[in-house]
Amino acid sequence: MKKAMIIDFHTHIFPDRIAKSTLDFLAGICGVKPYTDATYAGLLSSAKEAGIELCVALPAVTKVSQVESINRFAAQYQEGPILSFGGIHPACENYKEILRHVKELGIKGIKLHPDYQDMYFNDIRYKRLVAYASELGLIISVHAGVDPKCPQDVHCTPQMARELLDEVQPERLVLAHMGGNLIWDEVERELVGRNVFFDTGVVLDHITDEQFLRIVHTHGADKILFATDSPWKGQKNFIKHLSDMPLKQSEKDLIFSGNARRLLGI
Repeated sequence: MKKAMIIDFHTHIFPDRIAKSTLDFLAGICGVKPYTDATYAGLLSSAKEAGIELCVALPAVTKVSQVESINRFAAQYQEGPILSFGGIHPACENYKEILRHVKELGIKGIKLHPDYQDMYFNDIRYKRLVAYASELGLIISVHAGVDPKCPQDVHCTPQMARELLDEVQPERLVLAHMGGNLIWDEVERELVGRNVFFDTGVVLDHITDEQFLRIVHTHGADKILFATDSPWKGQKNFIKHLSDMPLKQSEKDLIFSGNARRLLGI
């Protein structure tokens, strides 16, 4: 039997010249040791060792002034084993123009990080941005739940996400970290069963197997994306963890790559 393709839907890379300083800064905030050096070469080496055929890199735009350079960097990685999404800041007044440019560059999606963008996810500026990105057919990946940067002030709660889902009704929204990092009881109350994807980035060794399996079965394996949040988690470790779960092979195939391939159109 042919082994199923594996896609990691949530990874990070930085330009070589700033990778070390950026990683040192973020590692200080997260309080963890990274598994790669967060360069293209570092992620590629990790992915090859783990048997991952495609990684989706997600850039976080923290300032309006970063948008152009981040999307220029992302545009270099649209073929091959690492595919980068673009980025945008919700404070960009010309958000429609930026999103059209992202689309024209052939980039398949964007990453939003409400904690680092210092804005709550139910803000009208996010709603407008997500609505237009959806109109363009872009995938929208969002950091959801607790972040080490501001653990007491969550900028994308399940309640905020549900409000946006109700009003905007995006077709390709991905809430990272199983819908809300470390607040999965709220995810189960507010989001399970809704038309939204969850990724497994960083959470497989935090969420209990029991709750993870319950969310997969009640939300649907067809709406779960395998992800690690590399360099913050080991890709080989997460593959083993998911592989060892008592899920049907058809469910694992969807999570490891089937859902991602459908979203990415590959």
